[in-house]
Amino acid sequence: MPFRPLAVLFLALPLAARALCTSDQVPQPQAVLERFVSADCEACWRDPRTPEPAANTVVLDWILPGRSGDDAPLSAVASQDALARLVALGQTAPERSSAVGSVRTGSTVALRVAQGVPVNDYVGTTIELKQPGREAWNAWLLLVESLPAGAEGSPVARNLVRNVFRPDWDKAVGRAPGALAETRAMQIHEGAKPDRLRLVAILQDARGHIRAIRRTECP
Repeated sequence: MPFRPLAVLFLALPLAARALCTSDQVPQPQAVLERFVSADCEACWRDPRTPEPAANTVVLDWILPGRSGDDAPLSAVASQDALARLVALGQTAPERSSAVGSVRTGSTVALRVAQGVPVNDYVGTTIELKQPGREAWNAWLLLVESLPAGAEGSPVARNLVRNVFRPDWDKAVGRAPGALAETRAMQIHEGAKPDRLRLVAILQDARGHIRAIRRTECP
């Protein structure tokens, strides 16, 4: 059976039947550290002085497209989404690497994320905001590959961003009351190990304040 019908069938299953990894009962990080590395700079990936996250902080690793294009040492894991994330943070692309830290502020909101079993290079994901009110929201749902220190030549543990989904929650006018929820099959890019995949979600309000940071854990 082709992979797309399988993905659709998988997403049609009840969440309880398919979700093995959720943010339920997982301590919510209070901050996020985002590390950006140019695909040209393999030495940056291997640098033992790479900034480490503080307590209660989740780390994200983004690989930016390099000037060498497909010939860049890290081009296989570079993404245009990394450039979009830099723009969202008000940052410019570094020549080699950079790090940006952000802290959750204001009252937290009830955000939940979950992921299912990988099926034919896709994984089913859900993101739900239970009480959105009438606010506009800016959400980033990130499929990351959790790499322990020493894996893939990195001296530090990393959450390498492999795929990105941005729900269309930024317009409050005309939106029906009730929870905001999205279910999406996210592609597992070549080279990623499915057992290492997790979700990290960052939710900002219309003023740019981070109101929730969620991550999945797997039993």
